[in-house]
Amino acid sequence: MNVLVWLILLSVFLGGGALALFLWTLRSGQYDDLDGAANRILFDDSAAKRDEV
Repeated sequence: MNVLVWLILLSVFLGGGALALFLWTLRSGQYDDLDGAANRILFDDSAAKRDEV
């Protein structure tokens, strides 16, 4: 029975830590540019590098 109490406390602690990290990523703006990576793959960077040289 004592082990169950420790496991429940550990799971609550780990879940709270994961929630805190998720909220930190929301506040730091990690999810602001959702379309940037999807659009970046469509453009060829080698053409821009050839123009610079």
